[in-house]
Amino acid sequence: MRVALFFVFSCAAAAADNRVLVDRVGTTGFVQLEAESFKKLSPREQALTYWLTQASIAIDPINYDQNSAFSLRQKRLLEEIMRHPASPEPPAQRKIADFTKLFWSNRGNHSEMTAQKFLPEFSFEELKAAASSALRNGGFKGTPYGIGAIRNQADLDREMEALRASLFDPTFQPMITAKSPQGKLDILQASANNFYSGVSLPDLANFHDTHPLNSRLVKGKDGKLVEEVYRAGTPDGKVPPGKYAEFLKKANDALAKARAYAEPGQDEVIASLIRYYQTGDPADWIRFGAAWVQNNPPVDFANGFIEVYRDARAAKGTSQSFVTITDQKLNQLMVKLAANAQYFEDHAPWAPQYKKQGVKPPLAKAVETVIETGDFHVNTVGDNLPNENEIREKYGSKSFLFTGSSRTLRLATGDGPLEEFAASPQEVAFGKKYGEEASDLMTALHEVIGHGSGKLNPKLQGGAEPYLKEYFSTLEEARADLMALWNIFDPKLQQLGLVSSPEVGRAMYYNAVRTVLTQLQRIPHGDTIEEDHQRNRQLIVNYIVEKTGAIEKTQRNGKTYLLLKDFDKMHQGVGTLLAELMRIKGEGDYAAIKALVDRYGVRFDPALRDQVMARYDKLDVPTYWCGINADLTASFDSGGKVVSVSISYPRDFIRQQLSYAAMYGVQ
Repeated sequence: MRVALFFVFSCAAAAADNRVLVDRVGTTGFVQLEAESFKKLSPREQALTYWLTQASIAIDPINYDQNSAFSLRQKRLLEEIMRHPASPEPPAQRKIADFTKLFWSNRGNHSEMTAQKFLPEFSFEELKAAASSALRNGGFKGTPYGIGAIRNQADLDREMEALRASLFDPTFQPMITAKSPQGKLDILQASANNFYSGVSLPDLANFHDTHPLNSRLVKGKDGKLVEEVYRAGTPDGKVPPGKYAEFLKKANDALAKARAYAEPGQDEVIASLIRYYQTGDPADWIRFGAAWVQNNPPVDFANGFIEVYRDARAAKGTSQSFVTITDQKLNQLMVKLAANAQYFEDHAPWAPQYKKQGVKPPLAKAVETVIETGDFHVNTVGDNLPNENEIREKYGSKSFLFTGSSRTLRLATGDGPLEEFAASPQEVAFGKKYGEEASDLMTALHEVIGHGSGKLNPKLQGGAEPYLKEYFSTLEEARADLMALWNIFDPKLQQLGLVSSPEVGRAMYYNAVRTVLTQLQRIPHGDTIEEDHQRNRQLIVNYIVEKTGAIEKTQRNGKTYLLLKDFDKMHQGVGTLLAELMRIKGEGDYAAIKALVDRYGVRFDPALRDQVMARYDKLDVPTYWCGINADLTASFDSGGKVVSVSISYPRDFIRQQLSYAAMYGVQ
């Protein structure tokens, strides 16, 4: 489970730093991610990092296909145009390039943050002309991503027509995930994602997924449901290849090479992931997760079908990967919190029956990312894995604080949003002095203490997800945020040397309140929040507004602010809501979480959103972010062994993405 960037935006410590902001397309800023810790690794660890990044690149195309059945075909089309541009450059070429950057950054043409479809600024005819030029210039060779060949103009014309609605029609697949759909469609039918084909919610009334994370569910002509399992197949042929076999085989090739450079223990972790990708067996995924969570190497990684945010039903996992290096400078923060996990569990405000005894301290670490692919983005500043309750209960969890991401986004944002949306001079002062510290602690407490906390009623076999359904992710993110807000004023943090002043807690509370305003700038259309982190933050603040009166909406010079009047009352509201959310999770109370989220977390005033967007426009600060990964280049001896690996920072998103595409034959 992740913590996303929303707190980062409002706690920068200086003016925006254009050194990290490499490029910009409209409201999206492209930032360079750096991993200076790489230089401190041994040659063996650097070689391991190289091959793990190759495995990350290998699975990246999968997420495009999961986001929409059209996305891989769109990806091939746009990449061929970018690789074979017309000369001289036509007027539409720059617009096509900008759209392609946004497409890559979102793994398709739906915003990864809002789930809403975004449209090109060029016409269908302009795109068709650019594609025809690319064909004449030698493009569209081969069958990248397993897509059918385009041999001539007639083939291209048919492909363009087939993709027209998916690219240009705003009413066609308008939302990648629709948890509150309008009209007669249910949450599966209204979602553009590719986890289901021809399936409606009533079809699933008595259906049990045998591969809940790693399969696509298809309704056949006979009306029966079939799971298309994601797997590469075993070398002996006993388990045949399944969906995404091409990508998983290539990932396994890289993982096998990485294993040769892994340290004892981690080599078996990698071997178990290879086995899972071969078989697709959920039991193999559990075996991998159990081994992975107990392993703490300097070079770490995630690779798999992990998070369920994109699935309105909260069952199917999206493909994602990252490779990290421990950031020793900030690692002690995570280690100290993890060592005291039982203390915070004991002091949680929920009923005794939901308090976990004998808490196994989570494995926690501050890290820099070398690469992020698939459904993993730069706006994720914290992560707690694995998600499976059976692993957490027995072996604990592993928490990451992504210091490179949080640092980069703070530098790229500056103080503008804080000064514009803070309700008082004190809020501005606290944000500038303690905002960075509050943001890091919010992430650390959320991941290390929040997600791993609490105990379920034994009747909830397999976790609370099947009971809470589409509301589970919102609940879990809110519960983790609330654990941070609940514990930030605990004197224990100062005793541990993790808080410089009690005012850090006030800065965190100001951030939490202000976020309900600032996050509206990322939802340009409609009046409904679909993304779970955004729902969670609105749920918390709106609940506290109604139940405690600690927060008041005020107007000044025609602008709206959220004024935090009483920290003690807000803290009380945090405790009350946290206790109730733990009860709901512990008992699997679907009706209760549905009522809470629908009342406090879903709807917003579009007039307020329009005001917030206008205020952001004047600040001229990006509202979405895309990270440009570091590039690793390896040299090999005659036997194929890595001799050395160098790291560089490309600052050219187009070139990097085309280099990734070349792995699958885009030439």
